[in-house]
Amino acid sequence: MKLAILWTLVVVGLAYALILGRAVRRALRERPAEFAPGGRWLPSPHQALVGFVTNFFDSLGIGNFAPTTAWFRIAKMVPDERVPGTMNVGHTLPVLLMGLLFIQSVEVGNTTLVAMIGSSIVGAWFGAGRVAKLPRRQIQLGMGIALLTAALFMGGFQLLGKPLGADALSLEGIDLILACVGIAILGALMTIGVGLYAPCMVLVSLMGMDPKAAFPIMMGACAFLMPFASARFLKSEACALRPALGLTLGGLPGVLLAVLVVKSLPLDTLRWLVIVVVVITAIAMLRSALKKQA
Repeated sequence: MKLAILWTLVVVGLAYALILGRAVRRALRERPAEFAPGGRWLPSPHQALVGFVTNFFDSLGIGNFAPTTAWFRIAKMVPDERVPGTMNVGHTLPVLLMGLLFIQSVEVGNTTLVAMIGSSIVGAWFGAGRVAKLPRRQIQLGMGIALLTAALFMGGFQLLGKPLGADALSLEGIDLILACVGIAILGALMTIGVGLYAPCMVLVSLMGMDPKAAFPIMMGACAFLMPFASARFLKSEACALRPALGLTLGGLPGVLLAVLVVKSLPLDTLRWLVIVVVVITAIAMLRSALKKQA
């Protein structure tokens, strides 16, 4: 079963790379102003650095959506209304690589893994279709709330840790159904900027599973759902392509360095720092949206 999932991921990754390449070629013809002078499609070193750093720490358990949102906004790199699409499009291939590395290295029940991955794809497909059509103010409001929710999940897990007795590696019956409904909702929310790491960790822990099982579920879910969501963002032109390419080209070596070389770091202090930055960014985004309303 895992071998079939891994080969499917490879096929999905290649198909998505072709879709992304075609979108870049089309944008170079039709919207050359979005790229560097002279129509160069390569991202800037700063854009690639965002991809490298956020995916490096995502591979070690920090998550990449909330830090990327904060970095984009502080650096004024991407308009707020294009942040969800840019993150999904740019992080897709690095997350596919994470999925390939984590699914084969961390044990989890096959039925649980496949059912939760499938549910997340359904949620993301419908979520991306809605988010790509939302106006700037609604996206600012949604992302502000999403970031505060992510900070709440991250802070709660930092404080509470692993619940007592949470050591299962698979789910059955009503527990599996509830977990699938939960991750479908998380898949939809991911398209507006709620990273899947912390919420998925909380979800599997509340269902009585070992938090380590969240890694293949989360990485596998993201690896499958993000290409489908990102394809919709690309079709709707609801992303900034050059920063997205920075996330991709910087993110791939970041993942390899983290998973194959570094493997682990003392990250508790960094997680708290990320939570603080995410809360500040969320408040700023909500203030911008409410000012426009006033």
